[in-house]
Amino acid sequence: MKRSIIAFLASLMILSCHSQDCSTLPQKFSSYKQAIELVQNSRFVFTDEANTSSSSWISSASYYSCDGKTGYLVYSTNSGKEYIHQGVPINIWRGFKNAASKGSFYNANIKNRFQLKIRF
Repeated sequence: MKRSIIAFLASLMILSCHSQDCSTLPQKFSSYKQAIELVQNSRFVFTDEANTSSSSWISSASYYSCDGKTGYLVYSTNSGKEYIHQGVPINIWRGFKNAASKGSFYNANIKNRFQLKIRF
């Protein structure tokens, strides 16, 4: 257990110094935290951020796409928690980004639909 924690921390340190190409990201992740770290420290063809200043519970939202068609949606809540969704189509991202209510759009179009794949 101790070795795996040390190996994981070492890989995070390496990633923080050197970003990887998004095409080398795994299809399944060992945890949500690992997925967020890897995605945020990789190079993507397309990245975008939404203005969430009017949202009552979403404090930030970013989109990362390797192919310009689907990608990862990473968002933070006002409570400080981070979440990630995988395989989100770019048109869903654009709808979210332009929605008058980010929370309502999220609940109707993203929640429970684009789950991150975790290794068990």
